[in-house]
Amino acid sequence: MASKDSIVALSSGRLPAGIAVIRISGPKTRFVIETIAGGRVKDRFTTLRKLMAPDGSVIDHGLVLFFPGPGSFTGEDVAEFHVHGSRAVAAKMLETITGIEGVRHAEPGEFTRRAFLNGKLDLTETEALADLVNAETEAQRRFAMRNAEGAQSELYSSWRRRLIHARAMIEAEIDFADEEDVPGSVSEAVWSDVAAMIREIERHIQGFKAAEIIRDGFEVVILGAPNAGKSSLFNALARREAAIVTDEPGTTRDLLEVVLDLNGMRVRIVDTAGLRERAGKVETIGIERARAKAGGADLVLLLEDMIDPQPVGEVPTSVPLLKIGTKVDLKRAYDEGAYDWVISSREGIGLSGLLDEIGRRAEMAIGDVGEVLPSRQRHVELLKEAKDFLAAALSGQSQELRAEELRLATDRLGRIVGAVDVEDMLDVIFSQFCIGK
Repeated sequence: MASKDSIVALSSGRLPAGIAVIRISGPKTRFVIETIAGGRVKDRFTTLRKLMAPDGSVIDHGLVLFFPGPGSFTGEDVAEFHVHGSRAVAAKMLETITGIEGVRHAEPGEFTRRAFLNGKLDLTETEALADLVNAETEAQRRFAMRNAEGAQSELYSSWRRRLIHARAMIEAEIDFADEEDVPGSVSEAVWSDVAAMIREIERHIQGFKAAEIIRDGFEVVILGAPNAGKSSLFNALARREAAIVTDEPGTTRDLLEVVLDLNGMRVRIVDTAGLRERAGKVETIGIERARAKAGGADLVLLLEDMIDPQPVGEVPTSVPLLKIGTKVDLKRAYDEGAYDWVISSREGIGLSGLLDEIGRRAEMAIGDVGEVLPSRQRHVELLKEAKDFLAAALSGQSQELRAEELRLATDRLGRIVGAVDVEDMLDVIFSQFCIGK
């Protein structure tokens, strides 16, 4: 797809910085280089040039790179100026470049959108690129990198190819049943493969929970009675005073969250209001939120003051739970079988081991990061629709209607990678990118 205009944006991080990278894409790219850098530069080589403003003054001395299309990220002519990372230099460069007719500031995600429209990436690779840019942990980086290299794309495209072949065989049987070069019956092999594909898609969908944990984090909710040591543990894990700690019950009224990086995995620790039966109106709201949050957690830490145990009422039974005895520094003698772990947040006793246990459980929850998993809710929704159409085709009676169900399933797989009409999704997908990407 040939663009009529060229786009430019600051593609590096927040200024000031050591270096600022300004990226251009589109038909005016080469002209911009010749105008500002004083002539052509060698393709795909880094060239040091004096960068000039329209009045002949020097903006900066910087590096210039030119990537001719279609062998570039966007598929168009692309250039980069690497200049000193001051706000003034970057602003003057952008002002000078956009002062050239036919060049405008890029919108969020517009470089990547052009790459998609020019066939350089499909939608799953595009989404993986967004995940890679936003990756905060090693697990997120590995997961995003695998998908950016086409792991998801290859899986969904292979299913789509199998369905296209199945449709071709069924339709050939319908239209040319009397021809000698068409097998007498291909139905058995086709429908056997369709049944296998349904099972494969079901297993793949089940991996979405692990993908959510990788992308959003393994959620650990701290529960317990008032003064059981929840906020003290929360602060100890956060390594800062994130929650107020007092002897007065009901101090924590709302949910507090801190994000940890444990062995390359994102872990979200949530502090909650103390659980008790008799509480004021505002505190009761906090308690209800605490129970609701715990019900959707990946792991619950149920804290109990070993010096003064207090009842907490109902706790989630469908969520993995560790019962933690607190203030072990004040109670040396205790029933070891009553707790999964004992700690002292004040003295740091047991905290390192508890973190290791949380990290181990997070690793178990995500399994093999190298496995291909659906990374977006839209993937799951389209996969479920495809599976339903395949199930309808498998149980259908008319070959013509069964072939149509196969076509609809093929369409849904095509929508995941962007091989069929997805225009209504593009604005949503690319708006999530930063400007300059």
